Amino acid sequence: MSSVLARLPDVDYEEYSRDQLIVRFLPLVENLARKFSTSQQAVGVMTINDLIQEGFYGLCAGADRVNWETINEANDKEKTLKSFLSKRIKGAIRRGIDINRGNMRIPEHKLNEIRKGNGKEAVELFFNSVFSSIDETPADSDMAYQIPDEPAKYNNAMLNSYLLSILKKHLDEKEYDVLRMSYGLDCVKHSATEIANKIGINGSSSYVRVSQLKKQAIDKLIANVDPSQVIDFL
Repeated sequence: MSSVLARLPDVDYEEYSRDQLIVRFLPLVENLARKFSTSQQAVGVMTINDLIQEGFYGLCAGADRVNWETINEANDKEKTLKSFLSKRIKGAIRRGIDINRGNMRIPEHKLNEIRKGNGKEAVELFFNSVFSSIDETPADSDMAYQIPDEPAKYNNAMLNSYLLSILKKHLDEKEYDVLRMSYGLDCVKHSATEIANKIGINGSSSYVRVSQLKKQAIDKLIANVDPSQVIDFL
């Protein structure tokens, strides 16, 4: 269906009603939703239908915010409009996953295996489930990380405070700020561009450097945090 979208570059979308525009780009929602991995970390109990629904909300919001002046000035109006809507769709899906991230639980038999091991698997699992990019392709798709269970009820403010103390102990200032602001541990969540501006990273690819710092910070936590500090949260 995405190929159908690409064959209609001359359509004057500004003449579409809001509902027509939404219906026109519904295939884009499904296409983008299916690019999010649902086989391992970070999506919790969400299904592909859940991801599509979140993407639909993003499409609706995007349709309300289209700047037609910018679209009409673009050399490729179709591509520019799709790019604009895609960002809103993917953003909505990410937010939906973030909200449901806390519902991700691990089967008891898997926890027992982790406890019997050296504990590093628990550390990796904990920080990946909390911080890792939801776009990351799973390294081991056989691990049953998202079987629904009744999650333990943690006070989010206390958990965030605990996470901040761990981050402050093991990370440098930039790594700490990147994770803190990316996930809103003591503030509202910031985009990569906003974080780059706040920590003094300049340039057109500043958001890439922010992503690199995020991965660097997560890897450092996995390597240095003692398993006893996180096992009770799994």
